[in-house]
Amino acid sequence: MQAEGQEYSSERIPVPPEFREVFTHFYVAQNLTSQPVQKTLLPSFQTILLFSFGAKLSFTSPSGTTVVVEKCLLLWPVKQAIAYTLPPGIELLAANFKADAFYRFFGQAMVSDALPVHPDELLHENCFTNLWHLLNDLQTPAGRIGYLLDFCRPYLKDRDQALVSLADFSSDSRLNPVKVVAQQTNQHERTIQLKHKKYLGYSAKEISRYQRFLRVVEMLETKVSETEKFDWQDILSQGGYYDQSQLIHDFQHYVGLSPTHFLRFQQDICIARPD
Repeated sequence: MQAEGQEYSSERIPVPPEFREVFTHFYVAQNLTSQPVQKTLLPSFQTILLFSFGAKLSFTSPSGTTVVVEKCLLLWPVKQAIAYTLPPGIELLAANFKADAFYRFFGQAMVSDALPVHPDELLHENCFTNLWHLLNDLQTPAGRIGYLLDFCRPYLKDRDQALVSLADFSSDSRLNPVKVVAQQTNQHERTIQLKHKKYLGYSAKEISRYQRFLRVVEMLETKVSETEKFDWQDILSQGGYYDQSQLIHDFQHYVGLSPTHFLRFQQDICIARPD
């Protein structure tokens, strides 16, 4: 549990083994202070299901639009930093979908240029509103997460084998996953590219760029924790960047900050990274 201030707390909760192909983790937060708490969510390329209890969560999209979470909401694959506000009295529960898991539940993938939606709008029924009321009656994060997992268990569809192979590529892979999987499955590269977009909501090229950026973020975090001095040339080389201007461009794109400003405000940034 991470405590920030006297009565604000947040925690990243691991997923039971049965659901490790479905969710990367759950995130819970509670603000019992008398003041709103401002945070920034770092891009994760994950679709996120949000539940807000006790008060209304609000966040600002990369386009500057403010969205209020009345009860629950689906966020598209998060490709740029999102500022959000936790008002006094709120309890937040976030379920972070892994890879194609959202498609396996809903039969479609959300895309980044779509507006956030209430999950009931995708299903044309009120099951998530009813679920929110049931979760609201429970008093602990563990109880809510357990109920949510029981709720979703019957609806999970089988995975496409191509997506299973794509998911095997780690964030450190320098290979072209589309080309390799196309060869493994005896399909055209264009077919794999279309499946990638259909099931995940983003292209292989987009996620490859993000993974390169995330490698640098992880290196910076390690050096901060070890109080090492930064050798930017070494970071550029290990991260796969041509020069510093390319690195700065990616930081501005994903978080709206330079690398040095990112380090300065790191404590206010929430990283919902995939495993």
